[in-house]
Amino acid sequence: MANHKSALKRHRQSLVRNSRNNMVRTRIKNVVKEVRAAVDANDTELAATALRKATSVLDAAATKKVIHARAASRKISRLHAAVNKMA
Repeated sequence: MANHKSALKRHRQSLVRNSRNNMVRTRIKNVVKEVRAAVDANDTELAATALRKATSVLDAAATKKVIHARAASRKISRLHAAVNKMA
């Protein structure tokens, strides 16, 4: 491990960022799973509300650069397609 004061601080910062990013990624997985479950259950109302929440979470993650903007857009697009297919 690094011995310089600045490198030690950098390491501490990377650990904090890593844990924060992991929380955001986990949240993404959970909201996407909610939408998929609602689509599988054929629950239009629940799917619509879950989709709104998922869109918000994915956009926030893309804004924070946790995931790439196009990856977020692609996931949102696929979720919209799945929900629209139900109706």
